[in-house]
Amino acid sequence: MNFPTRCVTLLLSLTLTAGAPGLIGQATQPPRTSHPSAPSPVSKAAAPTAQSSLLQPLRQGYEFPRNTLRYAAEYHFVTGGLATFRIERQGNQEHIYGTADSTGVVAMLYRVQDRFNSYFDPQTLCSSKLVKHTEEGSHARDTVITYDYKRGKAVLEEKNLKTGQSKRVENDIPNCVTDVMSGIFYLSSLPLDQGATYTIPLNDGGKTATIRAHVEGKEQIKTPAGTFQAIRVGPEGDYPALKNRGRILMWYSDDARHLPVQVQARMFFGTLTVTLQSIDK
Repeated sequence: MNFPTRCVTLLLSLTLTAGAPGLIGQATQPPRTSHPSAPSPVSKAAAPTAQSSLLQPLRQGYEFPRNTLRYAAEYHFVTGGLATFRIERQGNQEHIYGTADSTGVVAMLYRVQDRFNSYFDPQTLCSSKLVKHTEEGSHARDTVITYDYKRGKAVLEEKNLKTGQSKRVENDIPNCVTDVMSGIFYLSSLPLDQGATYTIPLNDGGKTATIRAHVEGKEQIKTPAGTFQAIRVGPEGDYPALKNRGRILMWYSDDARHLPVQVQARMFFGTLTVTLQSIDK
C-alpha cells in the first residue's frame, strides 16, 4: 500500500479517533457563567465531580444531536472512505456509535471496516467505556476499554481475531477522562469562544495524553450537506495520532449545535479532507 493510500485510510480513522483529542477540554479563559449492551453507569460514589475534573459539565440548554452524521474522506478528489456518527441515550448513559469503512480503490488496496461504541456520563461527560471492533488490512481486533474511576485505572482488554491471542493492560487515569469518540461531542457542548484554548486528559487505554485545542477563527465551509459558517479548531499535544502527521484542523458549525462539518490533515504530500455529506434522522 503506497503512502498516500495509507494516509487516506488514516484520515478516515481521524474522523473517529485522531481528530477527537483536539476537540475536547476546558477553556483557559474564565468559564462562562451561566450496539453492545450499555455498561452499568458509574456509581455516585465513584463518579468524579465536575469541579475536580478538567472537563466542564454539560452546559445548560445544550442537547446532543440525535441525527446520523455521514462523512466522506477524500484525497486529490478521490473518495477513499466513509464514516458515520450517531449518539443516543441508552439508560443512564450517552451512547455514540461510529463506523469507518474504506471504499473504492482504497478498499481494494487496504480494507478498513471499523466499529466504535462509546459510553459516557450525560452530565459530567466522563467516559465510562469504549468498545472497538477494528479490521484494517490483515489485522482484526476486538478491544474493550473500561474507565474505573474508583480504582483510578483504564483497563484495556484486547483480542487479536487472527491469532486468538489476548492481552489485558491497566494504566493510571485521573478522576475524569474522555475517549477518542466522546470527545468529539464534548467539544460540541463547549462555547468555542474565539481565541480560547481547551486542555484535556484523553485516554485510549494507554497512557493518558494531554491535548490542547486552539479556537483559531471563523470561516465559511461548503459541504454536500450544506454551506456552514464554521469555527476552526487546531489540536496539538502528545497523543500519538497527532504526532508527525502534519497540521490537523477541525471545523464546527457556528450555531448552537456545533456540528463537526470538516476535518483536514495537511501533509507534506497534499491535503486529506473528511467532509460532512448528510445529516439523517
